[in-house]
Amino acid sequence: MRWWLAAAATTVVPTESTQQVLGYPSLFLLVLIGALVPVVPTGALVSSAAVVAFHQTAPFALALLFVTASLAAFLGDATLYWLGRRGLRSKNGSRWLEAIRSRAPEERLAQAQEKLAGHGTAVLVLSRLVPAGRIPVMLACLLAEWPLRRFVRGNLPACLAWALTYQLIGILGGSLFPEPWQGVVTAVALTVAISAAPSVWRRIRRPRAA
Repeated sequence: MRWWLAAAATTVVPTESTQQVLGYPSLFLLVLIGALVPVVPTGALVSSAAVVAFHQTAPFALALLFVTASLAAFLGDATLYWLGRRGLRSKNGSRWLEAIRSRAPEERLAQAQEKLAGHGTAVLVLSRLVPAGRIPVMLACLLAEWPLRRFVRGNLPACLAWALTYQLIGILGGSLFPEPWQGVVTAVALTVAISAAPSVWRRIRRPRAA
C-alpha cells in the first residue's frame, strides 16, 4: 500500500522538464491571447511563471521565460495593430477596432495623443509599463496613421521592458519565500495592486477636484 502511494505521488508531480515542455508554450499562448484580447492578466501570468522558474534548477529557465513572454507580447501587439489598421481602412470598420476604441476612454485617448505628439515612440515603452496604458496609446498611433513598421520598432523595446519588469516582480516574490506557491501568491498580489493603483488614485482625486 505504501509503495502504491509513493508511486502515485511520483506520477502526479510533474518533473521540471515536463513543466518546461508544457509551461512555455502555454505561457506563450496566454500572453499572445492577452495582447489580442486585453482581459487576460498577462502581467500576473509572467510574474507567476517567473516564481516557478526561479525555483527550478535549469540554468536558462528565466532567460527562456523572458524570451517567451516578450515575443508573445510583441507578436500580439503587432497583430492587434495590424487588425486595427485594417479596420481604419475599411468602410465598416472591424470588431477589433471597436474593441480597441471601447477600451480607450476619450480623456485617456486625448492624453495619449498629446504625449505621442510630444515624445514619439518613447511613449510606447511607458504605455506597456503603465496599467491600462497600452490600448489608448495604440489607438493614438492608429489615429495618427503610424505605419506598422514604425509601431513595431517602438513596440519592441516596450515589450522587452514589460517582460523584464514583471519577471523581476516574480523573482522578488520567489526569493522571499521557500515554497513556490507562496511566491506565486505574493507576485499575483503585487501585480494586482499595481494594476489597481491608477484607478484607485483617480477615484481619490475626483472628490478633491469636485
